[in-house]
Amino acid sequence: MENFSIIVSFELTMDPFCIPPGVKVPIFFFGIFMYLVSAFCNLTLLLLIMLQQSLHKPMYFIMFNLPLNDLVGITSMLPKVLSDIVTETSYTYYPLCVLQAALLHMYGGGVLFILAAMAFDRYVAICMPLRYNALMTPKVVVTIVSLVWGLDLFFIVLLFSLQGNHPRCRSNIMNVFCDNPSLLKLTCSNTTVNNIIGLFNTAVMQVISVSIQAFSYVKILITCLATSRSEAKSKAINTCLSQLAIFIMYEIFTTFTILSYRFKNVNPDLQKIMGMLIFIVPPLLNPIVYGLNSHEVRSNLQKILRRKIYM
Repeated sequence: MENFSIIVSFELTMDPFCIPPGVKVPIFFFGIFMYLVSAFCNLTLLLLIMLQQSLHKPMYFIMFNLPLNDLVGITSMLPKVLSDIVTETSYTYYPLCVLQAALLHMYGGGVLFILAAMAFDRYVAICMPLRYNALMTPKVVVTIVSLVWGLDLFFIVLLFSLQGNHPRCRSNIMNVFCDNPSLLKLTCSNTTVNNIIGLFNTAVMQVISVSIQAFSYVKILITCLATSRSEAKSKAINTCLSQLAIFIMYEIFTTFTILSYRFKNVNPDLQKIMGMLIFIVPPLLNPIVYGLNSHEVRSNLQKILRRKIYM
């Protein structure tokens, strides 16, 4: 058995990217640009839904949670990573590391559950349009949103409640940001239970989300193919395909990152980049695919811009 010393210090070191000094500043500014674009687009969508009375509908009440979740995800990860790159510092403190990991995992679960809720809403709207208002009442919508965040919070608490049971004997986070697998690598005790619960959480969340989305989109496509209105059919199919493309991209990044922790021969920088893309790509694309792609959102944004121009 290998002997370990218990570490009580809160300071942790991160495993930085191997970046040549000459490109650190360009990478920093490019990263800041992506963050500002994402923050602007998501905040714009949030404000539109809040301030425009015409968007106070079940669909947009559910959609409101997506830019909110995206802001949590990209803000919890990207500014810290960019700061470490440009300042050439790579340390954090254990409580902050746990907080960042919890927020990032909450973002990941939020993406799955929010997209499932939005897919179900579109299923009711397209497949049962005459019953939509009767089915998607304010009470039902509040229940759906409460389930989204309630389930997400439940799985996060279940995952991180076991962290405190293990003494730390290492102080190096093998990533550029904190997540549950990186935190588990700090301990020198048996983490089998944590790994099982982590995989169980991931499997259950994926099954719930994928099942709801698969059912909803299959029903939507069947309804669209059965309709004689070619314009409505084309619009609904294009919407479904664009939303599915974002979801599949997110699943590829997530699956690669989860599996990469199980294999030792994965390039560390590739693992870090794929992990970061989980928190960068959806917040950049979601406001366009789910927000500006909507005719109502675009028309409301145009009204506000015209009003500002002619004031």
